[in-house]
Order: sequence, then C-alpha cells, then structure tokens
Amino acid sequence: MSKTVLVVDDDPTQRRLIQAVLEREGFAVSHAENGDQAIAHLTSGAPVDVMLLDLVMPGLSGQDTLKEMRARGFAQPVIVLTASGGVDTVVKAMQAGATDFFIKPASPERITVSIRNALSMGDLKGEVERLTKRAGNRTTFADLIGSSPAMTMVKRMGERAGKSSIPILVTGESGVGKELIARAVHGASDRSGKPFVAVNCGAIPENLVESILFGHEKGSFTGATDKHLGKFKEADGGTLFLDEVGELPLDMQVKLLRALQEGEIDPIGSKRSQKVDVRIVSATNRDLHQAVAQGRFREDLYYRLNVFPIEAPSLRERREDIPALIEAFIRRFNVEEGKRVVGASPETLKILSAFDWPGNVRQLENAVYRAIILADAPYLQPYDFPAISGVVAPPPENMAPAAASPAGAATIAPPQPDLSAALHAAHAAMARAPAPESPVRILDDRGHLRTLEEIERDLIQHAIEVYAGHMSEVARRLGIGRSTLYRKVREQGIDVDLKEAS
Repeated sequence: MSKTVLVVDDDPTQRRLIQAVLEREGFAVSHAENGDQAIAHLTSGAPVDVMLLDLVMPGLSGQDTLKEMRARGFAQPVIVLTASGGVDTVVKAMQAGATDFFIKPASPERITVSIRNALSMGDLKGEVERLTKRAGNRTTFADLIGSSPAMTMVKRMGERAGKSSIPILVTGESGVGKELIARAVHGASDRSGKPFVAVNCGAIPENLVESILFGHEKGSFTGATDKHLGKFKEADGGTLFLDEVGELPLDMQVKLLRALQEGEIDPIGSKRSQKVDVRIVSATNRDLHQAVAQGRFREDLYYRLNVFPIEAPSLRERREDIPALIEAFIRRFNVEEGKRVVGASPETLKILSAFDWPGNVRQLENAVYRAIILADAPYLQPYDFPAISGVVAPPPENMAPAAASPAGAATIAPPQPDLSAALHAAHAAMARAPAPESPVRILDDRGHLRTLEEIERDLIQHAIEVYAGHMSEVARRLGIGRSTLYRKVREQGIDVDLKEAS
C-alpha cells in the first residue's frame, strides 16, 4: 500500500517537480494550492501520510496551516519548505509541530530522505503508543485492525460485553487473535488498567494445573519451597484469560467451576478459602459443544463459560483487512528491526489477499516479518514471499558467473583491435552519415519536465551509440573522465558492449 504525500505549494511547477521525484520512489501524491485546500483535504478523510508544506503562500500561510491542523487533531508529520533558511522561520515551524524542513530547491535525495525519516518517526511513535497501551492493559477495540463486516461485528459485540462483567467465550481457529480480543474486552471494561493475566491451559503440565491456577502454600508438596499466589490471585480485581480452556483436565474443570460460582479459590495446602474478584474471558479453537457430548468437557462448566460467545473470524473470511494488517506489521517490524520499508507493492497485496492463510493472522505476521528482514527495496515485492507467490528473487546485479575453463587449460586473451584505426573509421562513417535524430527529450508525454537523472541516462546512451561504444571518445565529448563515465553507466544500468568499448 503506497504512502500518500500531500504537497502544499502555490507554485505549480514546484509541485510537479516534487511529484516527479516522489512518484519515482513509489509514493502517491496529492496536491493543494494553499493552506485552506490542505485543511479541506485533511478534513475530507482523504489519505495523507506526510505533508510537504510551503511556508509562504497567499491566504493561509504555512505557519498558520500547521497550527490549524494541529489544533484540529491532525497528527501527520509535516515537512516545511522555505525559500530562505532563516533561523527564526525554522524555529517557529518546528515549535508549531513540523518534523523537518528543507530549503527550495532541494535535491531529490534530500526530499526522499526527509520523507522516509518522517515516516520512520511516525512508525516509532505508533509503536510506543501501542506498547504503552498493552503494558497498561488499556488496549481497546479501536486498536484492533480491520473494518470488514466480520470484524465490525466482533468489535460491536465486544464493546457491549466489555461494559459488563458477563463471562465471554471467544471461539475461532488458531492464530485469529483471540487474545487480542480478550485484551480489548478488558480495556473496554471498568477493570481497564487493572491486571490482565493470560494462561494457556494447553501448555501447563497436568500435575501443575491446580498450583498454577489456584496457588499453593509453602511446604504443601514436594518442591513447594515458597508460597505461590496462582493466576486467580494475580488477576484479582482484573481479568483472567483462559486460553485453550478445552484442554483442562476434568478434575480441574470441577475446581474451576466452583471458583466461578463461589468467587473463591482453595490454594493447595491452605486451611481456608480465599475470595477473588476476577472477570473470566476464555477461548478455544475446539468445538466445546462436541467435547461435552463426548464427555471430555463438563456441561455445567460449558454453560458457565459460554454466556456471551464471540466468534473470531478466520483471515480468509476478512480478506479486505489484509492490506491494513500488512501495513501495521510493516510499521512494527520497521521499528523493531531498524528497517525503512515503505509498504507492499500493489501486485504483492493482490497475491497476499488471494492467499487462504491457514495459519490466519499469525501466519501473515510471520510472513511479513521474514519479508522485512530480507527486503532491500522500499516496497515488498512478490519474491519476498516465495512460499506464497512462487516467485524467486532475481539474482543480484553484476553477479553473472564467469564461464569456467577446463582444469589446467590456458586462458588465451583475444587479439586486441587497432583502436586508433577503428576510431578513425568510426569518425569517417559519422561524417558521411546524416546526423541521427536525438532521442534525448526534455519533456515527458504530459509536457512536464523530466528528471535530470532520466535526461542524463538518455544522453549517455545516445553518446555511446553515436560514437560506436568507444568510451574514451564518449567521455571526451561529454566532458567527464572515463572512470566517472563507467560509474554512471553502472549506476544507471546502461547496456554497453564491452568488447567494443575502449
């Protein structure tokens, strides 16, 4: 998903030049001629990830535009443009909330680096906010990613249930994010900010289930060298999340039922019961109704837990949420791994959205994580997901293997041509031939100026063709050194027949 840059400048030429730079880097670009249009664009809800804001404009100035958007709660990073780099101007812009600034005209590299830095700073702030909410047990349904009908229903039901103390059973396949829903229920309740304790019932050894859930006294059994409170006591006043509750042994199901009914627990070795105030949210990826029929789960406990069921949809049932999930994972892993991936290419999003994802959101998260680690381009490509797309990454440039010589065989250098004679012949041929029409165009098909890099590439390519690949002559005619010429040829990927180059 491309990041959108809003360019706010009253100079149409400046806007077009910046647009050409940004579109070449894969960004989407929107325009505004003045501050009023910029505010209207933001208010309309149109996507804006970064704003480039000219400070000197008729009507609402850049400074006033920046203050107005911050006053209205728009937090997008803003990079200010100015024709003069006075210290006072820059300081005022930064105090008003600007992220960066540059003086016009700026180089394409300066513009690109500034935008990528602003995006990285936004990712960092978002990740800090997410972790702060999670650490404070204040995650809400607004933090859950997805606007599909299935997720909208989950959010609506969860918000209603969260305001009460009703027991909730979250069902769904493995990897759909049942714990995130449980955390959002806790964050939407009056217990928000209180302890949220998660227990994976399927990962506890059977002989330790009672101790881990209900606690034990010191010396109550061999190895009990200290008193242990247990998860119920840890969650006192908050929420206890019982993940994979269907894996509990039958004898522990009895004790769990009593704890839920009576609001008290019996730690191992304790002489009296202890009162606890715990809100229960449980989850399972199994059919508990079938387990009841087979005698593997107590019917009375099932009805005690399944008072308010919420079914978490699989990822294939909410494919329209996949681009938003990918974008969120890219932001997080950029921060964690110090990367600067901007997003995923349209072709990549199409492939990933069509995949069935048997491992659901967890599988998608791990796939994006791997792609971020390996990615070199600004946008994730299909070959970054080879197991899903079937596309193999292209070989690195300039890594073509040299032809192997038989063992022991001598390598004979080909005879070198008479370069002076060849150059003389080339000049004579060019003198006789009509001058070719130059392919070096200054304007593109829409009448806009092409970038210097594009014009330079066409000029070098044309010179190589005109002078028959004789690089010394090409360098002399272009007024640059041969080493500079070869470097530009490599950087711009220009094809040169090295057997004829000199």
